[in-house]
Amino acid sequence: MFGDLLKRLTQPDPPQLPDGDARLALTALLVRVARSDNDYAPAEVDRIDRIISQRYGLSPFQAVELRGQAETLETQAPDTVRFTRAIKDAVPYEDRRSVVEALWAVVLVDGERTQEEDALLRLVASLLGVNDVDSAVARHQAAQE
Repeated sequence: MFGDLLKRLTQPDPPQLPDGDARLALTALLVRVARSDNDYAPAEVDRIDRIISQRYGLSPFQAVELRGQAETLETQAPDTVRFTRAIKDAVPYEDRRSVVEALWAVVLVDGERTQEEDALLRLVASLLGVNDVDSAVARHQAAQE
């Protein structure tokens, strides 16, 4: 299941992902950012569940199931640069911009912004094609939650 998605994502010219695959890939990116400081805290897990539940209209059970699949995908996904570039090519800009806000929400939920998280978020936003202004707005909006 994940092998096929990763194969499609890493094609030279990936097609736009079907909704379910895009959900899984974007949730895996949330997991990757949460794990970037080597502390996958319960608050981050809860925030990911809440984000994907609200974003995709999922029940709590469905959100936990999607996150579990995304955790597995994240461990199998290629390096962040290739994975994120593949998402950029397969997901519309507006979705990518809102994902940056969700990524900031995950980073900020535990009250700590580590250098690893900041560096990864800057890289991911850039690789997703989200400009610095939109990323800063996203961080501000995430901090308001």
